[in-house]
Amino acid sequence: MERTAVNPVTWSQEMGFNQGELISGNARTLYVSGQTAMSADGRPEHDGDIAAQLALAADNLEAVLSEAGMTLTNLVRLNVFTTDVDALFPHYGVLSGRLGAAGVAPTTTMLGVTRLAVPGQMVELEGTAVD
Repeated sequence: MERTAVNPVTWSQEMGFNQGELISGNARTLYVSGQTAMSADGRPEHDGDIAAQLALAADNLEAVLSEAGMTLTNLVRLNVFTTDVDALFPHYGVLSGRLGAAGVAPTTTMLGVTRLAVPGQMVELEGTAVD
């Protein structure tokens, strides 16, 4: 797989994401459903703690990638859904730090939503990975 960043503007790179990523070559594609702060047995964790929820959602995202033989380095698209954008921003460095450590800046969209499927959950991560 070959990745080429597509950035007609540069401000997004300063925030840790590319405007687009062109993927070429033979590849496997993994579509990761929304990952929240759920325990391995399906219980919601960290009610009311958006920082802890973000960290666990990121752990769960990485677990799905790992199960497919991939890592964050394969992530080319990340959608972030949150019930409170303002509360999430001070903690977003947890996620962007992991991505930076992996050397990737996937295309990213953050959306504020009224609620997520599981009551009490405040952040959900959905991704696409390619290798």
